Amino acid sequence: MRKFFGVLKLVSISVLAFSLLTACQSKESAKSKEVSDSKVLKVAMECSYAPYNWTQTDDKNGALPIQGSSEFAYGYDVMMAKHIGQELGYDIQIVKLDWDALVPAVQSGSVDCVIAGQSITSERLQSVDFTTPYYYASVVTLVKKDSKFATAKSIADLKGANVTSQLNTIWYDLCAPQIPDANVLPAQESAPAALVALSAGKVDVVITDMPTAKAALVAYPDFELLDFSGSAGDYEVSDEEINIGISLKKGNDKLKEEINSVLAKMNKDDFTKMMDEAISVQPLSK
Repeated sequence: MRKFFGVLKLVSISVLAFSLLTACQSKESAKSKEVSDSKVLKVAMECSYAPYNWTQTDDKNGALPIQGSSEFAYGYDVMMAKHIGQELGYDIQIVKLDWDALVPAVQSGSVDCVIAGQSITSERLQSVDFTTPYYYASVVTLVKKDSKFATAKSIADLKGANVTSQLNTIWYDLCAPQIPDANVLPAQESAPAALVALSAGKVDVVITDMPTAKAALVAYPDFELLDFSGSAGDYEVSDEEINIGISLKKGNDKLKEEINSVLAKMNKDDFTKMMDEAISVQPLSK
């Protein structure tokens, strides 16, 4: 009898152990399913284009990890990506790429979209689709305060200047040639590189957009911002060429519609408020 109870006890213990193991495996399976079912939005950007996006060493202010890196990304583009993710139920994964690699990455499908301060140009629209604007930009000019061009009231007053801007942007491709007799120097690989060239006296003029210029003034107090907006002497560009959008692979209509549904709930004041916040916390403002 004692032997029977001993066997019964062993069987009971085995059944209990099996039940616990099965329960643990079920929990792990459920957890794995939850992870696999989570929606991830891969968002590409330069992570070096303040105040749109930049790289920092920690997650301060809500910065997100950069894929394959120990660093974090933040700025207007990250803030917008997080807002879209929260509205649509996506986890955001930041992918850091060079400017010229952004469009190819979308085309290949290695990222879902690019949120990187891209203008919705007719040329880019041949390669990728764009959402409605997530920022309405304006073209401005940066010069040094001690420059002979510091009092310019129109692009005509910039006649003969040495000019540059970022590679593959409307600032370089469309605006720079509009300056009379301008010496258009080779384009810079990034907006920061163009600012360094101006600071070093290698160029007289850098053409960019208002947020980039405002951010630059923090780091370079010897710069002067020239805004010809609304005057007859402004750069001739269409709204479509200067408005900033989110690019996606052609035919990805579902994601495009989802993102547009979020942007439709926002207005220019919302965009401006978010951009002002990004400018206030950018690394250069410290």
